[in-house]
Amino acid sequence: MNQAMITLGGGCFWCLEGVYSNMRGIISALSGYMGGAHPNPSYEAVCTGTTGHAEVVQLGYDTTQTNLNDILQVFFSIHDATTLNRQGNDIGTQYRSVIYYHDETQKNIASQTIVALQTQLTQPVVTELSPASTFYPAEDYHQNYFAHHPQQGYCRAVVAPKIAKFAHYFPQWVNSRA
Repeated sequence: MNQAMITLGGGCFWCLEGVYSNMRGIISALSGYMGGAHPNPSYEAVCTGTTGHAEVVQLGYDTTQTNLNDILQVFFSIHDATTLNRQGNDIGTQYRSVIYYHDETQKNIASQTIVALQTQLTQPVVTELSPASTFYPAEDYHQNYFAHHPQQGYCRAVVAPKIAKFAHYFPQWVNSRA
């Protein structure tokens, strides 16, 4: 197995983790924080919008089963890359659209994907493209949140529809364990 890692932010990390946990080739989907200067941030601190961190999901993936192009296709289909610092009712810099690349190849693929996406949209794509920095795992209660709390209100109203959208548009990539 050949492994790679990419870190994505596109709103609440529960949404991204819930979707990617169901994608073939994803080995791990870990919720956390990245992009700020504040070391060892807590969820409460990140929620203030003053730490500079985004809520992100760090994905480990098997490159023999999936690739960055597929991961980014899913990413741009499950969040709005044209809304600055928000996704739906989640508002603040911590909910920004961001791709943290781990090498130059990822940077180039992500950049080309953003350019191609922009040609399809009338609104500007505001997705930030930045080198990965220190990743801080979120608190334990945030990990696998949807799997543990599928009936929680936010999960039913926001996370579940994104997982359903993923399964509808990309049935070929749904993990057989899902």
